[in-house]
Amino acid sequence: MTPRIALVHERFTEVAGSEKVVEQLSKQWPQARVHVPIVRACGIPSGLRTTPETALLNRLYRCCGERSYAPLMPLMPSYFRRIDFGDAEVVIISHHAFATQAAFATSASTIAYVHSPARWAWNASLRRGEAGGRVGAAALTMLASSARRAEIAAAPRLSRLVANSTMVKQRIEQCWNREAAVVHPPVDTEAFTPDLDIVRKDFFLLAGRLVPYKRPDVAILAANAAKTRLVVAGGGRSLDYCRSIAGPTVTFLGRVTHTQLLSLHRRTRALLMPGVEDFGIVPVEAMACGTPVIALGSGGVLDSVVPGVTGQFVRGASDRELVAEFASAMLGFDGSNYDESVIRAHAEQFSHQAFRRKMQAVVDEVSGT
Repeated sequence: MTPRIALVHERFTEVAGSEKVVEQLSKQWPQARVHVPIVRACGIPSGLRTTPETALLNRLYRCCGERSYAPLMPLMPSYFRRIDFGDAEVVIISHHAFATQAAFATSASTIAYVHSPARWAWNASLRRGEAGGRVGAAALTMLASSARRAEIAAAPRLSRLVANSTMVKQRIEQCWNREAAVVHPPVDTEAFTPDLDIVRKDFFLLAGRLVPYKRPDVAILAANAAKTRLVVAGGGRSLDYCRSIAGPTVTFLGRVTHTQLLSLHRRTRALLMPGVEDFGIVPVEAMACGTPVIALGSGGVLDSVVPGVTGQFVRGASDRELVAEFASAMLGFDGSNYDESVIRAHAEQFSHQAFRRKMQAVVDEVSGT
């Protein structure tokens, strides 16, 4: 007999990787109530099967014109601890900041799908430049301390922990002193597919948000050094800086549609992945198109890229070494060493269906069904 399921998520303010996780959980358990403190219409995944249930925080968010949820973050732990889960037998929590506090609101079995322990709370370097002045910095430091304490307090109450990658599994063990299973997040391998009739062109691709931690500067400087064509698809706060350092072989497209991105994946020689991601959806989307990946050999790509089969890793002890190694990898790249059908087959293990099947197995184990 299928147990009664409830879902918890941090916020629906934009549709990104964590929202797509909840979307697939909702498709697997379409009757599940979805509890979310802050929601705006454009942030609700299109495949969500039930209307999100909110409370006072969302009314406050609307009163603020939906401009920023940041001032409401200190109130989130209280919201999660007060959720009424009714007769739910299993609660699945999508966590990256405060959502595990929902474990205090129920005696049901709880499964935390952890995108990461709150990185900004555990890593002070990620908070630099995010607050205005000394007062803002002090407030953010206090919030980070509160978030760490809250995560540590909730960890023992969780029935099962599931990490989205090996890197996050290790972070959970370090921060929370708990072991976690790994279930990689869902990738839409039906929307990203190969087209064997398309001839690949002479350019490399950098796709995604242009923000500092993704290290777009490394890819651009490497393309300058190698004098190879690089197409950059995406926008972000680092766009102006990236333009300022780009040489004549680098082309910026800005934000692109899905159709444009699909075409780029199908036509590029390889995708560049110069930053460290907890998992990284973009390289799997590229591989779903049969495209090899040249990636920094750290983080989530260690779970998704198979050297010599679906791509290759680049390593370096300094930024200068990384730029040189990426440049060398582009100059020496030979697409004939890769089989598009093998790359595609590898990517399919990260599909929506695979994710739902693995999460169903976790729920079956916890509920004894």
